[in-house]
Amino acid sequence: MRNLLIFITKYNAFFLFLIFEIASLIIYIQYNSFQRASVINSTNQVTGNFYDRADELKGYLSLREVNDKLARENAQLRNQLKASLYLDTVAKHQVDDTVYRQQYEYIDAKVINNSINKRNNYLTIDRGSTNGIEKGMGVMSADGVVGKIVFVGKHMSIVQSLLHKDSRFSAMLASSKEIGYLNWGEQLDPHTGLLVDVSNNARPKIGELVVTSDLSLFPAGIPLGKVKSLHAKGGGFFLNMEVNLSVDFSKLQYVYVVINKFAKEQAGLEAQERKDE
Repeated sequence: MRNLLIFITKYNAFFLFLIFEIASLIIYIQYNSFQRASVINSTNQVTGNFYDRADELKGYLSLREVNDKLARENAQLRNQLKASLYLDTVAKHQVDDTVYRQQYEYIDAKVINNSINKRNNYLTIDRGSTNGIEKGMGVMSADGVVGKIVFVGKHMSIVQSLLHKDSRFSAMLASSKEIGYLNWGEQLDPHTGLLVDVSNNARPKIGELVVTSDLSLFPAGIPLGKVKSLHAKGGGFFLNMEVNLSVDFSKLQYVYVVINKFAKEQAGLEAQERKDE
């Protein structure tokens, strides 16, 4: 307190000048309409700019909440797509009774870890067994196929990325429906895959769309990429094609886990078939 009094006493002339200066400005503005209007206008402009910046900051901070909401809404919309249904047709008295039933469901998830520069790449998502996630389920994004679930915890799961040496998905050329398999290949390019074992009867074109087939974990028609180049394999009996992948794995933020309600039944029947061979 003593030091404060000493400081004020030492600089009392300055503080007195400051008080008079402020008082004179207030009187000048108060009794001159033009100056008062100018000050009010400037104050409103500064305040408006401040509110604009505050609103931008608030909007930026709420982006995550908005993205999460959009991901949930997209998952709900995908559940309603015709591609998520199967057709149950019963013939009675020569009348077809057609009823659509749900075959695929989607669970939205956020990517919390991801790798793209290794030989075997994985993603971690923030959904687990408590959310209905099970091993073997397919994972996709808004742009196309991402991979499949390989490990499941209570609240998180590990996804084997398409960028993995053991990833292999049934695929087809969108125009001719010729079926093959898409894998990552050996080039280790995160933007390029390899479509293999396509019949040489196919007449693919550069830029042709490659999508999932009916034999995959996913509904048919989910994008995988576009034909980049092609060459023969095995004496010309099969075609291999380099494919520009539709998903940019370096920018993945949100994905959808695909629940195929017939997956277990199909796997059980195919396992029984192998036993009988």
